[in-house]
Amino acid sequence: MRTELNQGLIDFLKSSPTPFHATRSLAQRLEAAGYQRLDERETWRSESGGRFYITRNDSSIIAVKLGKRPLADSGMRLVGAHTDSPCLRVKPHPELHQQGFWQLGVEVYGGALLAPWFDRDLSLAGRVTYRAAGKVESQLIDFKRPVAVIPNLAIHLNRDANKGWEINPQLELPPILAQLAAGEQREFRDLLAEQLSREHGITADAVLDYELSFYDTQSAAVIGLEDDFLSGARLDNLLSCYAGLQALLDSSNEESCVLVCTDHEEVGSRSACGADGPMLEQVLQRLMPAGDAYVRSIQRSLMVSADNAHGLHPNYLDKHDGNHGPLLNGGPVIKINSNQRYATNSETAGFFRHLCLTEEVPVQSFVTRSDMGCGSTIGPISASHLGIRTVDIGVPTFAMHSIRELAGSHDLAHLVKVLTAFYGCAELI
Repeated sequence: MRTELNQGLIDFLKSSPTPFHATRSLAQRLEAAGYQRLDERETWRSESGGRFYITRNDSSIIAVKLGKRPLADSGMRLVGAHTDSPCLRVKPHPELHQQGFWQLGVEVYGGALLAPWFDRDLSLAGRVTYRAAGKVESQLIDFKRPVAVIPNLAIHLNRDANKGWEINPQLELPPILAQLAAGEQREFRDLLAEQLSREHGITADAVLDYELSFYDTQSAAVIGLEDDFLSGARLDNLLSCYAGLQALLDSSNEESCVLVCTDHEEVGSRSACGADGPMLEQVLQRLMPAGDAYVRSIQRSLMVSADNAHGLHPNYLDKHDGNHGPLLNGGPVIKINSNQRYATNSETAGFFRHLCLTEEVPVQSFVTRSDMGCGSTIGPISASHLGIRTVDIGVPTFAMHSIRELAGSHDLAHLVKVLTAFYGCAELI
């Protein structure tokens, strides 16, 4: 099971270089399992046993499996994650022509570790909006092959490089796409029109706009002398999206279950399709009974907010509280913060720990050092919007927000096992 799950995640990561592609990949897997797509602009008809999903902005997705019991009596079991990861986004007018090199201006999306982006074989993917035959359409593209690189400056020209230096995103991050003849210049939108034709057979009258990101073409892999680790891009947080999907598909049909994978978490979630927007609440209001029964349903529900945790790094032990350093391959981590950066409380943590003990899944705890700041997740956001009980958990990882992150090769299976049990749990707290 572990090997199969890890390979499934590697395949999912490869097909999901952007939130748009991740959402499409999740939708394809749901449809293959019999889930029906619902359009938010149309009237919905939902009934016991129904399986369906909703997307918004092509980058967020909610999948729902309605159980047999009335929602006001049983509530829902929700797993939440996010589809976005820190990256380099292409600017609207990105063309840079310097000394015969064609480069693109980029904007840093989210809290990215910038140094690892140098000297990587980069490709480009995302969504392009274009006009064809008088109609405005959008399409996903993925160049797949390496088309760009951000070369480092040689150590001979930057003697202080190994002492650390502040990277200037405006000046030092524009990737190089090509070397041009003297006086030659290229238009980025022409390149996108060519890609639309090559990848989809689309003849665009004009490329109107785009949301495109660079990504590392190196595939994720199981590594280590004893295959202990899983290395790859976008583990934060596509690992949780994939684990939630597998758990949903593997769970029984008795209980009502929801998988929520939203965009824009890395930049605060404040968007129409982010966790701090109305998407989840609007979907639940359309599916659940109204009025008093809706509140009863919410109060009988529980959300597991799944987002990666900081594993105890052997080279940086002083960055952790001595009693709360989660180990890779030590099982999922319950994340706790007294200032509500995580939504966990003693009851929700106790319930999740009980599930892990019942399923014989190892479980750990994380609290950040008292003299350090703490990140956050969609957990507190969803809890405050819905009034739903929530526990924040995640798989321990190294190098979070790097272009390549590291997790334990056993932990995906641990997470899928406990989330599957959660989806099938007849009694919540």
